[in-house]
Amino acid sequence: MFQFIALAQNKTWQPGPYPGVELLVLHKNETTGGVTVLRKFHAGVTVPAHLHPLANESVYILSGEWAEAGTTYTTGAFFHAPRGERHGPHFAKTEVISLTMFDGPLTVA
Repeated sequence: MFQFIALAQNKTWQPGPYPGVELLVLHKNETTGGVTVLRKFHAGVTVPAHLHPLANESVYILSGEWAEAGTTYTTGAFFHAPRGERHGPHFAKTEVISLTMFDGPLTVA
């Protein structure tokens, strides 16, 4: 048996760090500050280029169409941004749902 189980239907979407982006926190590591979240990008949202100074970010697209550097990605695409590395801009061509993990506190610069 897993020591922690989260059911998404029992969680609430929260505003994300950018307009048109919502987060559903599935798990937070109280020791590292790392989080595993579902992220919802509303159709038409552009997230500007940015970096995460305190965490590596891993993203798996569950649904939707996501444009990155002129290429459209969809379900099954995986992205990784090392701590402190600038990435983006990202554009949600449709509503996009991703499973995203930050191994440290979710901060944006």
